[in-house]
Amino acid sequence: MKNQKTVLKEYLDEKKRIVDSALEEYLPKQTGFSYEIAESMRYTLFAGGKRLRPVLCMASAETVGGNADIVLPVACAIEMIHTYSLIHDDLPSMDNDDYRRGKPSNHKIFGEGVAVLAGDALLTEAFCLLSGGIRDLSPEKNLSIIHEISTAAGFQGMISGQVADLRAEGKKVNMESVDYIHTHKTQALITSSIRAGAIAAGAGEDDMRALSEYGRNAGLAFQIADDMLDIESSREVLGKDTGSDEGRKKATYPSLIGLEESREKTRILVENALSAINRFDERAEPLRMIATFIAERKS
Repeated sequence: MKNQKTVLKEYLDEKKRIVDSALEEYLPKQTGFSYEIAESMRYTLFAGGKRLRPVLCMASAETVGGNADIVLPVACAIEMIHTYSLIHDDLPSMDNDDYRRGKPSNHKIFGEGVAVLAGDALLTEAFCLLSGGIRDLSPEKNLSIIHEISTAAGFQGMISGQVADLRAEGKKVNMESVDYIHTHKTQALITSSIRAGAIAAGAGEDDMRALSEYGRNAGLAFQIADDMLDIESSREVLGKDTGSDEGRKKATYPSLIGLEESREKTRILVENALSAINRFDERAEPLRMIATFIAERKS
């Protein structure tokens, strides 16, 4: 019998293959005047990564009895938004990171100007995809999903978190500030990915509440785990420079409460995430395995 890690790896690998294939269809290679910007977009979009957010979107749909294929355009749009945020995060005016997923950051290859535009283009392309009408989804569901994702990615979510992150650098901050940064910069899009999948699959109010609670806990756990990896891991494992949070005096859980308390906080958040989806049957098993993986991941 396969152990849980093997089952999860096979599930993640299969979903990643599906997402990658769809992204190739939605963002094909270009020639002529659009070649450079398309190559910059594709450079980071296909640089690797686990496709965690689109996988969570599809797993959420499956949990409430939906078909993951229906939400594939939504999942791909979410990955485009996530990728845009990575390109912009790495810019010298932001986190100033030279590596991402083991490769030079986008701006190191294409220059700052094109990298900014590649991020802008991916964000715009995501909403072009979402607004084009998704097969088997009603206009009402489609509009609800667009509103859900745009709220998480906009100034009420990810953008606000990034601004707070920038403003907190080098300053003494309290837990309220760190929570605000993490819940807006990272947790918001993760929760939205899960909610979008559930909306597409026609989840009821009780299911939506349970999945939202799962997303909030799992999303925060993911970011705290990321903060710890920046201290404990290496560039060879993570594919990007480590120790940058400390170097830039970032507001993180480890910087405020230390590694051990951060690890305990992550454990509690994962427990809460698992508890939130107790109401679901075996179709929620991928979500359960992903929550456990978040706490134990090494990259």
